[in-house]
Amino acid sequence: MFAFLFVVMLGLCHCSKDGNQTYLGIPRLFGPSEALVGDIVIFKCQMPKHQKNEFILLQLFKKGNNSKWLGESTSLSGEAGAFNLVIRPSHDGSLECVARAQNNSNIQPTASISHYLKVVEPVNGSQIVVRSGPVEFFEGDKLELLCKLTAGNYVSYKWLLNGRLIAQSPGLLPSGNHLLLNRTTSEDSGSYVCVATNHFKDAVFTSRSSDVEIIVKDVVSAPDISFTVLKEESQNYSAAVTCQSSAGTPPVTFTLYNRTELVGSMTSQDRGVAFKLPLFLGQYLGELRCEANNGGPVAHSQWLPLEVVSVGGPVTMHYDYDVGENFAVVGLRLYCRVAKGSHPRYRWFQNKTLLRDRGSFYYVANQPPEQSILLLSVGRSSAGTYRCEVSDSFDNTTAISSRKRYLDKEVLNRLPVPVVATVFGCFTALILLVSVCCGLGVVYRRRQYGERSLLGLEMERTVAYEGELDLSEYEEDADVLRRTTGGDEFDRASEASADEWPRIAEHRKTLEDEPFEAL
Repeated sequence: MFAFLFVVMLGLCHCSKDGNQTYLGIPRLFGPSEALVGDIVIFKCQMPKHQKNEFILLQLFKKGNNSKWLGESTSLSGEAGAFNLVIRPSHDGSLECVARAQNNSNIQPTASISHYLKVVEPVNGSQIVVRSGPVEFFEGDKLELLCKLTAGNYVSYKWLLNGRLIAQSPGLLPSGNHLLLNRTTSEDSGSYVCVATNHFKDAVFTSRSSDVEIIVKDVVSAPDISFTVLKEESQNYSAAVTCQSSAGTPPVTFTLYNRTELVGSMTSQDRGVAFKLPLFLGQYLGELRCEANNGGPVAHSQWLPLEVVSVGGPVTMHYDYDVGENFAVVGLRLYCRVAKGSHPRYRWFQNKTLLRDRGSFYYVANQPPEQSILLLSVGRSSAGTYRCEVSDSFDNTTAISSRKRYLDKEVLNRLPVPVVATVFGCFTALILLVSVCCGLGVVYRRRQYGERSLLGLEMERTVAYEGELDLSEYEEDADVLRRTTGGDEFDRASEASADEWPRIAEHRKTLEDEPFEAL
């Protein structure tokens, strides 16, 4: 019983306490929605109703952080509280006003609806940071740049390369303050700048970074190796060995090896060098190879035998042609080759005139050491006698000439004698073959049937056939024959034996031909 009374009294005390508590209305916060860092702005907090004889404490907070107020004000007669705020970057975001009674703990505090404030800090101190590493590297590597600021928010970025705007493309990703090139080439070399911009109302703030020079170097290509022969005044010879790369950022260092033996090393600014070596004609002096290096991957040339063979042997010349309308020859290609020689020099002559490189009707295409080609347009100017002359490129004291060949439009469009001879030879062989076949047929039939004539064989076949016929159908023809030849002869012929039929048939043919002979 005592416990029940205690619980009832405790409940009545709690109800009495809650009944004494009151609530403030929700305050309203007024102020600008956008401000610039450093500006002084005023925010006001207005209570909806007045609590008599109550001091209301109004405080301005950043929403979510009620441990540190930004300003406070006291209201006694219901007037709005005012907050003078010096804008800082940290003020950016949602603000709220909290109202609480200072001397009455029974009144619960209330908070206003949040008010968003955009704080703009002018951009400043932009600079580029190369996050990918060194500013000088080889093609194919990644380039990553970052534009950092000492101040600024709500910023837009632009990237410039050599003063031109960089647009997004495959492999090139400008995204905000970040620029990424996944696979660079030498075209990506140059001066990079980032430009940062933000706005406050009509004001535009810009910060331009200093230039960052990026050098993307081309990897040196595999060098080409060749050599020319030089004749010295002392009648000695030397080889000028050339190493040349078509690509690669200078300087390039070239090293020459004769197999494993180091011959020499030189550095070039134009991707090519020449080494001079002693030379002996007709002797094999090893194999040469160039090595090129500009700091990246090392490139090597093919192996080149160091051997010089003087020209010798016959010089051959042949041609093929192009045909136009009516199958007339309109173009010629003359080929000149020499049997041996490592450094030949080819020269073409029309009659006694040297043909150099290109003319109105010809073009010389040298393909040393294999051959030289002379291309001709067939016409009146191209008519003449042609020959090819070959000598050593390093010594023209000895030259070997091909056979001369006369060429003009009529000669080229005339059927060659071998072609004509071949056609007539084939025709004659065909006639002989047919004659032989016929002769063999006659011999075979004579051996098969002896001395009997073809007419006798035909009459035998006729008799055998007539023996099977009904001769009554031919009585009228027999009367006609009797009247023509005389009855006695016909009767005798009718009584003749089968062996006499060939003779009778021959006699009958003679009688039938007599009227025509008379006519």
